[in-house]
Amino acid sequence: MERIETTILRNLIFDEEYSRKVIPFIQSDYFENKTERIIFEEAVQFIVKYDSAITVEALNIEIENRTDLTETEIKEARETTKTFDDAPVDNQWLLDSTEKWCRDRAIYLALMESIALADGQDDKKGRDAIPSILSDALAVSFDNHVGHDYLEDYEERFESYHKKESRIQFDLEYFNKITKGGLPNKTLNIALAGTGVGKSLFMCHHASSVLLDGKNVLYITLEMAEEKIAERIDANLLNVNIQNITELPKPMFESKVNNISKKTQGTLIIKEYPTASAHSGHFKSLLNELALKKSFTPDIIFIDYLNICASSRYRTNNNVNSYSYIKAIAEELRGLAVEANVPIVSATQTTRSGYGSSDVDLTDTSESFGLPATADLMFALISTEELEALNQIMVKQLKNRYNDPTIFKRFVVGVDRAKMRLYDCEQQAQEDILDNKKDEDYNVEEKTPKKSFAEFKF
Repeated sequence: MERIETTILRNLIFDEEYSRKVIPFIQSDYFENKTERIIFEEAVQFIVKYDSAITVEALNIEIENRTDLTETEIKEARETTKTFDDAPVDNQWLLDSTEKWCRDRAIYLALMESIALADGQDDKKGRDAIPSILSDALAVSFDNHVGHDYLEDYEERFESYHKKESRIQFDLEYFNKITKGGLPNKTLNIALAGTGVGKSLFMCHHASSVLLDGKNVLYITLEMAEEKIAERIDANLLNVNIQNITELPKPMFESKVNNISKKTQGTLIIKEYPTASAHSGHFKSLLNELALKKSFTPDIIFIDYLNICASSRYRTNNNVNSYSYIKAIAEELRGLAVEANVPIVSATQTTRSGYGSSDVDLTDTSESFGLPATADLMFALISTEELEALNQIMVKQLKNRYNDPTIFKRFVVGVDRAKMRLYDCEQQAQEDILDNKKDEDYNVEEKTPKKSFAEFKF
């Protein structure tokens, strides 16, 4: 029986269509046998240089012209190419088998590299790079899409304009308005707030509503324990004051949870990592593990929160500036959103305390202005004593790729901190802060905000 390596090399020569599809994904070090590696390298170089598949004759000539090979190596290469013939093979089987072989070899090499890193044999990479290395190997797959041809692919483009995009909806009216119906896949969405204002509350509430909508939710926490996040979601979904959850008898608690399970087809997974210890590579590995062990694929991912993630590009002890570090984290998370084909929701700290600040803008982004440059949607959660007295949080759009950010620039949502819930406010509450027009149509000198919001800056 012919070895898969021989089959791959043979078809690189005799099947030009196959070679063009697979060459971008095959690495020379996938071939353990040096002779086979030599043949592959020469075949690829010829195709790249001459834009044509190489013949056996040309292959032998190129190998013989190499000055870095011994006579024995050249002879072994010639003997190998003698066995090549143009035997037909099922194209789809060949592609699938090649893809599997590439993935298997990538995983093997990644394991070997990981062992070396674990032994401290690499001066440039540390052990924290191991999850990313393994995750990249597991993700090896053939992607033959080379891009959108503007002139030729107009029909596909036209259809996309009229196709309803899949979005993860909010249960809050104004959030759906500013996002045109919810969060699209492959996006990074960031809440900016001060300590104690409601970053985690917002994410826990949104996670709860998405679960009730029948979607799969992955909640990654780096700040609080899994049990604490679950407690907040319990308060939200079970409609129980968070302070009273521990007082619920077990039969009642069990009954309430069972009622929730009957209302949804979705699953919620909460995963805790130590602060500043996990990066996108760890999250990719988690997704692979959840898919294998639980057959779980998330529809949305929450990461609580961005600033205390690690970066796979930089070691935490490196002297890298905060701008580069936080921007790297944001870019890696957005890359994860694209790869996993889901929206990611996270948060960041404001440079201010949050409470007592009457306004927030992009300059208040903690540590890095590169973060809003990467995010698709970014909004501030603002709380003051007056808002707290009204059980409200103000939302201010900072960046929006889904809609005009000047429409509903600011709005309020109700907050029930005891039950970890957000809710829609009456229309009068929106009118109390700002006319529902674009900001440029709002003249501070001509219009006076309501007295209760006199301290707000617009």
